[in-house]
Amino acid sequence: MQISVKAMGAYQTNCYLLEIKNRTLIIDPGVNATNWVIKNAKNPIAILNTHGHFDHVWSNSELKDRLNIPIYTPQDDAFMLSNDPFGQGVPPSTPDFLVEPNSNIDIDGIKVKFHHFAGHTPACSVIEIGSLWFSGDFIFKHSIGRWDFPYSNAKEMANSLKRVMKIKKDYRVLPGHGDETTLQKEQRFFPMWLKEVERNKIV
Repeated sequence: MQISVKAMGAYQTNCYLLEIKNRTLIIDPGVNATNWVIKNAKNPIAILNTHGHFDHVWSNSELKDRLNIPIYTPQDDAFMLSNDPFGQGVPPSTPDFLVEPNSNIDIDGIKVKFHHFAGHTPACSVIEIGSLWFSGDFIFKHSIGRWDFPYSNAKEMANSLKRVMKIKKDYRVLPGHGDETTLQKEQRFFPMWLKEVERNKIV
């Protein structure tokens, strides 16, 4: 298993290439990710989105067309890929597979789980592959995703934090922005963030 990462665009969104079993999964191809992905992905088989924000899906369409591979997107964020709700000019893309919450899927023999942790977006997900968590904009090193954007929901973010605080197994966390961390390290900070979310949420 080999991981490559490059921060893309003005928001420095991490695009990941995960090579496993001689195949490559592309996770969150952001702004201008295409050339780097094509140069470094040895045998790409799929594009996976952690959520629908433009800086995580910008190169979906171009990579799908050039590599002829499918896009997997959490179901309730798919609308963001086609209607550009933030007006950023993101090239529209269409998922080939709408992933339902907390789904286990098999991509050419690679077992993938989409954990649904809503709040940052309606379908914000952590993609689990083995001991890896590609956490998108749910968990960062010493921080969490914002819950005050359009289509965000503070109450759902609070519920997601309560659930992730109870997980006993540790994972290597590869976030959508910034440096990697581990789940157990970040669980120390979740009670603080939960209080902050609950103080500001609209019930």
